[in-house]
Amino acid sequence: MSIWLDGALRDATTASVSVFDHGLTVGDGVFETLKAADGKPFALTRHLDRLTRSARGLGLPDPDHDEVARACAAVLEANPMALGRLRVTYTGGQAPLGSERGEHGPTLVVAVSETTRRPDSTAVVTVPWIRNERGALTGLKTTSYAENVVALARAHEQGASEALFANSVGQLCEGTGSNVFVVLDGEIHTPPVPSGCLAGITRALTVEWTGAKETDLPLDVLERADEIFLTSSLRDVQGVHRVDGRELPGAPGPVTAKAMRIFEERSRADLNP
Repeated sequence: MSIWLDGALRDATTASVSVFDHGLTVGDGVFETLKAADGKPFALTRHLDRLTRSARGLGLPDPDHDEVARACAAVLEANPMALGRLRVTYTGGQAPLGSERGEHGPTLVVAVSETTRRPDSTAVVTVPWIRNERGALTGLKTTSYAENVVALARAHEQGASEALFANSVGQLCEGTGSNVFVVLDGEIHTPPVPSGCLAGITRALTVEWTGAKETDLPLDVLERADEIFLTSSLRDVQGVHRVDGRELPGAPGPVTAKAMRIFEERSRADLNP
């Protein structure tokens, strides 16, 4: 396995990042996860734009889009696979122990791992912790991911693949690595970005391609929604057949199935929408 580290392809078994890298010591970094099918990344331009927005939100220098694109292409060429999880990580680089940044400049890592197509539906749970829609990192895709690790572990303990958060005012927000949509009376709704959710790439495309509405939703909408589905780079559009103790028989339902079909057709027709 080959990865890209700071300007070149390297053997993944011997490549190393400093133990003083700010991404390791204090979680000072941003990242993107892309789907790669047959060696081609999906929605690369949108992911690069969001990587830059996240970097700016942390006060990091803008990543070089051309370099990141070259790194992605090189890693995918060096590691052929049918379906891959392509991960771009961009950190504050070497720094003193503590919150201050150093003078070495950012670290860029691009790696890929093989994955499989998700099932058409999955189970989710709600968790007692919240998203802070007014936090310093709200809306940024950072490497400070421990909250998601804890919540996802809770989901796995309960036989689910995702955990859903409310925000500080009790509104439905997002999953640990996904956005959430609900169907009410035949209409698709998803929490707006000001709710504190990440502006997901697949979320945005799903809104554009299906006409979904961005709506403030109470968390208990999950108890009455006709259908529920998740979106993310690796899930695409995925139905939900159980939320907590509530079963949704026949998932994915007709509206979700149509959204799945639309996303599959549109994404196959344009790899960089």
